[in-house]
Amino acid sequence: MMPVSARAVALPALRSRALAALAGALAVALAAQVAVPLPGTPVPLSLAPLAVVLVGGLLGARVGAAALVTYLVMGAAGLPVFAPVGLPGVARLFGPTGGYLLAYPVAAALAGVVTARGTGWARALTAPALGILAIHAGGAAQLLALTGSASLAVALGTLPFVAGDLLKIGVAALVLRRFVNPARALR
Repeated sequence: MMPVSARAVALPALRSRALAALAGALAVALAAQVAVPLPGTPVPLSLAPLAVVLVGGLLGARVGAAALVTYLVMGAAGLPVFAPVGLPGVARLFGPTGGYLLAYPVAAALAGVVTARGTGWARALTAPALGILAIHAGGAAQLLALTGSASLAVALGTLPFVAGDLLKIGVAALVLRRFVNPARALR
């Protein structure tokens, strides 16, 4: 059993992390609303991956991953947090964008782990790059399962997004370099 004084310290910290996770989930939900359908692919161009790696980098691996699990639960429950293009609710997780969505907690955690180790330029670029790669790996895996073709999965779900994702990595690196102090970040 935890002493009263330790419990008094733990509850505000837990509450703070829970609120940070909810704020992170809402930030990704807002970014997901900026989505543009692209011709020739069932996957829209969205700002959600940028928000995912920023949430992970800014909140840390645990709180960032918790934020994205919260986001997925909200979307699966039918709340309008996913991009406005595609199937509603839990069905979205089984459709062409489901793999990307399911990879969000992993991407946030990766960005958080790398960012926690320092925010020099190499880490500030590596953190979002690994997160974006994790998102694409999840998306490609789902598209492979749906299409039965690795080359088609990459053509539909990765190649159309390379330029935009490089820009997202650059923007995320600038934000992480400016706003993350690994010694004081929420972990």
